[in-house]
Amino acid sequence: MSETANTEIANTAQAESWNGHDGRRHAAQPDRWDRVNGVFNGDLFAAAGIGPEDEVLDIGCGNGQTTRLAARRTAGRAVGIDLSTAMLETARAKAAAEGLSNTRFVHGDAQVYPFPDAAFDVAISRFALTFFAEPVTAMANIARALRPGARLASLCVGDYGKGDWLKVFTHMMANMPVQLMGEPAPSDGFTDPESIARVLDGAGFTQVATQEVVQVSVWGTDAEDAADFMLSYGRIHQMLQELEPGKAAEVRGAVADAFRPFERADGVRMTTPAWLTTAVRP
Repeated sequence: MSETANTEIANTAQAESWNGHDGRRHAAQPDRWDRVNGVFNGDLFAAAGIGPEDEVLDIGCGNGQTTRLAARRTAGRAVGIDLSTAMLETARAKAAAEGLSNTRFVHGDAQVYPFPDAAFDVAISRFALTFFAEPVTAMANIARALRPGARLASLCVGDYGKGDWLKVFTHMMANMPVQLMGEPAPSDGFTDPESIARVLDGAGFTQVATQEVVQVSVWGTDAEDAADFMLSYGRIHQMLQELEPGKAAEVRGAVADAFRPFERADGVRMTTPAWLTTAVRP
């Protein structure tokens, strides 16, 4: 599988976002994002069951931590695909620094990417499947790239009614202007076990099983640091730049206050729920 980019992009809104401010922001802070999301790596890899010779596809690999971890579990290839050129540059640099020769990173939209047929034994994804514009089409394309009997293991954001982070996010949104809602939003195809099952069944997967897992993520060193981190996201960041300095400071203060109950001696720690899904390509 080549490392060259595939120019066909179906998910144009997300491609614009992840090749703009959001992609650059994630690429510039890979270790910080891995501290937030990496607490779920044990769940993901236990479910994936990567064997010593497996060929692995990492969907929406971002800065490549999960691709690199997969590569350490197999003598086969671990191939990461992502829309963000900035994050892929970070992923390649980190893999090279770790001396991993069995990693490959490709730029493209996994919804339409021309993967080789039946090329992979395992597909993994850490919080990326929710961003497909056409979830069933995307997952059918990924299923085509898997060998019969291949396994899928994925993590998606969990129950929006649970988790400490939701309390902070809700508080933040209450202080935001209405135009913020124009931000490219995740699809509704991976929001709960029923919707996940509908998508994967429709894409041809079998033995679909979803369970909730909960971990504690560190969002910052203190409430102010965590607030600045959350407020640096996409349209939120843009909105803050357009506000009068006094109003921007007011918003930052409100978000920091929402984080404050979760401050601990070792950082701002919040429970985060996720849906962990496994499935089989028949």
